[in-house]
Amino acid sequence: MNQVRLFTPTELDPQVLARRKGTSTVSVCLPARNEAATLAAIIDIVTGELMAGSGPDGSGPALVDELVVLDDGSTDATAAVAGAHGARVVAVDKILPELGAGRGKGNVLWRSLAVATGDLIVWCDADVTSFRADYVTGLLAPLLDDPAIGFVKGFYDRPTAASGHGGGRVTELVARPLLSRFFPGLATLRQPLAGEMAGRRSVLEAVPFVQGYGVETGLVIDIANRFGFDAVVQVDLGVRRHRHQPLDALAVQATEVLQVVLDRAGLPAESMAVELARADGSTVTVPLLEWPPMETVNARGVRV
Repeated sequence: MNQVRLFTPTELDPQVLARRKGTSTVSVCLPARNEAATLAAIIDIVTGELMAGSGPDGSGPALVDELVVLDDGSTDATAAVAGAHGARVVAVDKILPELGAGRGKGNVLWRSLAVATGDLIVWCDADVTSFRADYVTGLLAPLLDDPAIGFVKGFYDRPTAASGHGGGRVTELVARPLLSRFFPGLATLRQPLAGEMAGRRSVLEAVPFVQGYGVETGLVIDIANRFGFDAVVQVDLGVRRHRHQPLDALAVQATEVLQVVLDRAGLPAESMAVELARADGSTVTVPLLEWPPMETVNARGVRV
């Protein structure tokens, strides 16, 4: 059975990786909505340890060429904090506005391809409080080591408290059972819904992006189907701490994952939206929307 390989990098030193990347360029993209409290520390690590001129003597590695914060309608100081700490800040609603508004995380990641300039794209969530430079180097190393690898997923321990584990509820209760049933080779991914991932632009622009929280699930399925399981690997990033969401929010995420897996398995819903029923009798509309491969869209947002 085909399955996603575990990749163990032999080298994580930013200076070595910077030399190894040759003429390739690297963009780190941080999707962010109201993340002013955690964003500065992440930006400072990237700019201070991974970009040219970083470090006290100005001899830092030129591993990361640009750092882009995708501000998805924040109402706090996310944009101001990101700009003050040296990131390039782009408002998501200003990217390809001709296409109209999208929704959710998948919309942000897809539009980031239109503004980031790197040949290699690294995405990291902006609510992480345990961020380290080796999140970026760990995700980049497989792409720099093996040209056949096109997409890298991170995995980690996700403790809900200092004393134990407990993160990844949607993964274990929804994503893994569904993947085991319909795409068993992908069920070996430790964290199929991880926000820390990286890919070659040529690969990422060749597949559609599901809008919303189904984006990670759609990407691993579509890339494995299009480029083969050998093009997808996973790497151990250690420990990840971040803000955990309540069950009512996770129910929406779980519904989006369910829709994507069933759609990719050839069992599309009768409607493009599911009415998620709450215990109190209320409902939440959860649509299944996606953007086409970016390679089919020109700079004016028109299909080509």
